[in-house]
Amino acid sequence: MLTVLEIIKRTTEFLAGRGVSSPRLNAELLLGHVIGRRRMQLYLEFERPLTAAELDQLRPLVRRRGQQEPLQYILGETEFRGLRLKVDRRVLIPRPETELLVELVHTWAATQPPVLRALDLGTGSGAIAAALATLWTTAAVVAAERCPEALALARENFAALGLEGRIQPVAATWFEGVPPGPYDAIVSNPPYLTAAEVAAAAPEVRQHEPRAALEAPEEGLADLRAIIARAPAYLRPGGLLALETGCDHHADLSARLQTAGFQAVEARPDLTGRARFILSVWPG
Repeated sequence: MLTVLEIIKRTTEFLAGRGVSSPRLNAELLLGHVIGRRRMQLYLEFERPLTAAELDQLRPLVRRRGQQEPLQYILGETEFRGLRLKVDRRVLIPRPETELLVELVHTWAATQPPVLRALDLGTGSGAIAAALATLWTTAAVVAAERCPEALALARENFAALGLEGRIQPVAATWFEGVPPGPYDAIVSNPPYLTAAEVAAAAPEVRQHEPRAALEAPEEGLADLRAIIARAPAYLRPGGLLALETGCDHHADLSARLQTAGFQAVEARPDLTGRARFILSVWPG
């Protein structure tokens, strides 16, 4: 029988040969998923033989990863600000950059009266809405999503996290279908990539993640422009609009926000120092 260490080595070699980044890490996470062990626990069980049933369960998962399917889809979950979220092909995988967007919004809220109503536009897996509801325990959060399959998955995540009573999932295309405001904060990570950017993305992204959640017309700006145009009707005076954006969008979006009447328009960088977020306040 093959041992844990032998399987890790063989799987690492297989994944490396197919161009998978961090092949050893992926091998350990896949094996740990199958036998119910954390990565560090594997190191204590290197000599443990795997059963035939365990190997049968592992092999198709390794093949999927070798075909560049995202690890998160294979494992069926990911972590976002300490929350375990179910993810699959219905939704975009939440990114660390979006965790920073939530952090920026939470920092703003610390200077404000308690947030009572918040809106997550394009909720996808429900990551932003769940994080805000967890941070703001007195707030009601609306999670809007236009894709029925994604909204169904978000509902599953809200239920699993015990947030059903705090988050209202709604079928809506941006503001079309959203309950009336005013909202204290509107947060969105909409599609903002161009077709060329999607084509140049890693295979995990361009071949497996939902294109509709990645790409927007008008050089990636269409959905961002639509949100900015209608947000004033839904924000309270002094309310925040916080957007994740493309790195080349800030000149256009800043001008639109200022023309629309927003104040305190501020571009903020992501973890790599690239312009990624725009925060702005509705006057009042």
